[in-house]
Amino acid sequence: MRYELADYEWTAIKPMLPNKPRGVPRVNDRRVLNGIFWVLRSGAPWRDLPEAFGPYTTCYNRFVRWRRAGVCRIMEALAGAHDTGVQMIDTSIVRVHQHGACIKRNQRQSMGRSRGGLTSKIHAVVDSNGRPVRLALSPGEAHDVRLAGKLLSRLQSGAMLLADRGYDADWIRELAMKKGAWANIPPKSNRSAPICFSPYLYRARNQVERFFHKIKHCRRVATRYDRLAANYLAFVQLASISLWLRLNESAS
Repeated sequence: MRYELADYEWTAIKPMLPNKPRGVPRVNDRRVLNGIFWVLRSGAPWRDLPEAFGPYTTCYNRFVRWRRAGVCRIMEALAGAHDTGVQMIDTSIVRVHQHGACIKRNQRQSMGRSRGGLTSKIHAVVDSNGRPVRLALSPGEAHDVRLAGKLLSRLQSGAMLLADRGYDADWIRELAMKKGAWANIPPKSNRSAPICFSPYLYRARNQVERFFHKIKHCRRVATRYDRLAANYLAFVQLASISLWLRLNESAS
C-alpha cells in the first residue's frame, strides 16, 4: 500500500523502537508504523485509517506511547552522523487547522496569532546535506531567534553557521565565536560596523529551505491538525527520520 515503509527503512528503525518484551504479545510493529506513516503522509484523520493497518485506536495509542517513550531519540541517533562542519538554521510557518485550534488554552501548545491567522513555527538546524540535526516548535508570531540559543547549543568548534538576515544579532555571533565557530550571516542594513560575510558560501543555505520543502510533502506537517504540540512535533520528527533514511540510502 502507498506510504508504507521500505525494507531498508524498517531495518534501520526496528532496533531503535521502544520495546516492552513482557506482557501480552503486541500487534506487529511494522504494520502499526506503516499506519502511522500513512496518516503522516496523507494528512487523513486517524478514524480514516484503512483496515489493512488494523484498528485506528491501536495505531494512535502506539503513536502516543512511542512519543512519550522518546521516539525523538531515533532522530538523535541518526543525527549523530551529521556533517559538523556546516550547520544552517531557519524557521517555517505552518497554518493550524480549525480541528487543531479548538483547545481552550493554546498558549502552551505553540500556537499563536499572526497575519496568517492561528499558526505555529518550526525551528530547524540542518547540516550541509539538508539533513535535520535539531528541531523545535514555537508560536507562529515568535521571532526566529527565540530558540536559536537552544538549537545552537551543540555548535562545534571549526563549524560554519549559515543563517538569513533575521539571525543577525550580536549575541548569536558571540555564541558562535565562543564555541569556535564562524557565523556567516548577512548583516542588516542598520549595522554601522562592517561584518565579515561571504556571499559565495552563503549560497549553500538553500539546503535548509529544501529541508522544509521536503518534510511538507507530508500533509500532517504542512498543516497542523494536532491540538497538542508534542504530537505535532512528533510528526515533524517522523518526517525528518524518513528524510534521513532516504538520504542515507541514496548516498550508500
